[in-house]
Amino acid sequence: MSITLLAPLGSVLALLFALYLARRVLKENEGTDQMKKIADAVRKGASAFLKRQYAGVGIFFAVMFVILLILALTGHLTIFVPFAFVTGGFFSGLSGFIGMKIATAANSRTANASRLSLNSGLKVAFSAGAVVGFVVVGLGLLDISFWYYFLKFWYRDLAATAQVQAITSAMLTFGMGASSMALFARVGGGIFTKAADVGADLVGKVEVGIPEDDPRNPAVIADNVGDNVGDVAGMGADLYESYVGSIISTGALAVAAGLGFSGVSIPMVLAAIGILASIIGSLFVSTKENASQKQLLTSLRRGVWVSAALIAVAAFPLIYFVLGKEHLGLYFAVLCGLIAGILIGFVTEYFTSADYKPTKRLSSTALTGSATVIIGGLSLGMLSTVLPVLIVGASVLISYFVSGGGAAFNMGLYGIGVSAVGMLSTLGITLATDAYGPVADNAGGIAEMAALGDDVRARTDALDSLGNTTAATGKGFAIGSAALTALALIASYIAEVKVIAPNFAFDMNITNPSVLVGLFVGGVLPFMFAALTMESVGRVAQSIVREVRRQFHEIKGLMTGEAEPDYAQCVDICTRSAQKEMMLPALLAVIAPIVVGIILGPNGVIGMLAGATVTGFIMAVMMANAGGAWDNAKKYIESGAHGGKGSDAHKASVVGDTVGDPFKDTSGPSINILIKLLSMVSIVFASVVIAFHIL
Repeated sequence: MSITLLAPLGSVLALLFALYLARRVLKENEGTDQMKKIADAVRKGASAFLKRQYAGVGIFFAVMFVILLILALTGHLTIFVPFAFVTGGFFSGLSGFIGMKIATAANSRTANASRLSLNSGLKVAFSAGAVVGFVVVGLGLLDISFWYYFLKFWYRDLAATAQVQAITSAMLTFGMGASSMALFARVGGGIFTKAADVGADLVGKVEVGIPEDDPRNPAVIADNVGDNVGDVAGMGADLYESYVGSIISTGALAVAAGLGFSGVSIPMVLAAIGILASIIGSLFVSTKENASQKQLLTSLRRGVWVSAALIAVAAFPLIYFVLGKEHLGLYFAVLCGLIAGILIGFVTEYFTSADYKPTKRLSSTALTGSATVIIGGLSLGMLSTVLPVLIVGASVLISYFVSGGGAAFNMGLYGIGVSAVGMLSTLGITLATDAYGPVADNAGGIAEMAALGDDVRARTDALDSLGNTTAATGKGFAIGSAALTALALIASYIAEVKVIAPNFAFDMNITNPSVLVGLFVGGVLPFMFAALTMESVGRVAQSIVREVRRQFHEIKGLMTGEAEPDYAQCVDICTRSAQKEMMLPALLAVIAPIVVGIILGPNGVIGMLAGATVTGFIMAVMMANAGGAWDNAKKYIESGAHGGKGSDAHKASVVGDTVGDPFKDTSGPSINILIKLLSMVSIVFASVVIAFHIL
């Protein structure tokens, strides 16, 4: 039996476990009629958004399918590329859709379980998050396995070397579909969620002075909907894309390294082992009543640590028996990825959690007003980039050299790819701890709107606060894995060009004008992308602010609780606006590498990818950490520090949080998809660039 059969078996195991967890969540009681009513409104809003989003994205995929089909029929691509592109996008979108469905079903159940105990609430929310995690890895590995075995059958008459080359070259291209869907999901969902959040906070908290998640706020349902479409559906599609991208790019690098089918099987089997390890790790997540934030965080981390330890043990015999003892250095590349992922999580937590000095210091700046909060948050975000860069840099260097890069360049590149797969091998449980956050956040909103009492709200607040930290560390993990995956994809692009045009003369010297201009263009793309997405959030938020003000002014009895707000209108504004606003940033990522390639050639494309990866990684970390710190500084003040809720310091921190919202939930996490999609598009259109480039 071929060891690669573990990949489809692992995917089936992940999906069956996700089904088991989903059924367990759905068996929980939804609570009172009022809780059911609120949860139903959130479900309908999230479903309406995704339905409209997928309809719009479907047009983009149809157009791209036709373009890719024409390129295939004219000999620039294999005939499988258009179809692989569609399946990659479909499974990426499906993983986000399933995640959204279970998250919106679990919010009221988490709130109701919190009426019993803190551990009960944690179990329901974490189980829902785990469904998202295991659906993502299950569908990702299923898609990879299908194409691997289908292409292996199709090219069965070729010699082994030519066969593995044809398989990996074709498989690289379906990552473009996954990346495209991920970007649309992240940008569209991010614009929706942060426009609703900013509008709700600025009018509700600052102008009117009502609490967060107050049912009198017309934007409160839109805010809860946004948590699901942005932080669950968007994050699911995002990490699906990182997961499959790292596996297929590493497989392609195995061919360049001369490892053949054995090298291709390593990332696939490692991912399968990661699924089993994540399932075992998830069984270790539990807590006790009245647990502190550190104890709650340790409960979730315990599962990740167990999973990482199991992978660390299993990876050694895998590499030893598949590749032989001469390639055991790859085992240390796996460890590098695992350790780098955990360290980036720790660094992110240090800079964003209110348990540590940076965020506490940031909260104290609110005593002197909004301006000092914003200055403090920006400086904190910038400072927080140093350690992640050093961690990723160390991981790249160590992985490269322990894998034999000093003697064989392509082996070192393969080691970097294996390191990325190692980091993402725990994705099943890592994503579970991240997707848990929006479920807990929604549960807190339902507890507030359904007036479940102070004891229940205290439990949901504890779970929500934990969710803020896990969401921040999850974004750090996603960004770090994106950097490693992007590096592997750049190497895959070089290998792909060599296959298409063996005689092409690479000149990657920084003094080459094409490379230098490409670096500058790539360096500025994340800034342009962030500007477009931030501006979009601002425009839609202005619409929500005006609508919320209108309702408070025109609906009599709204402030006294005698009349209900028109929640649906805010949801509709966010939905319509997000679909319109997401198109330009997403198209930028697809068009830029083609234009740069046609003008500057493959050397310019490599410069562009390098520039975008460097500035994109640093900028994404800065924005995500600054936003997370602003959010938790506000939460810290709301817990009673510096005058507590309603104080001037609190109002200043709310302003900082509203600035940080699009930082951490729209622009920052979308940039990590941008840098990977640029590489994917470059790989798919490599033959076109080689044929028609000017310089």
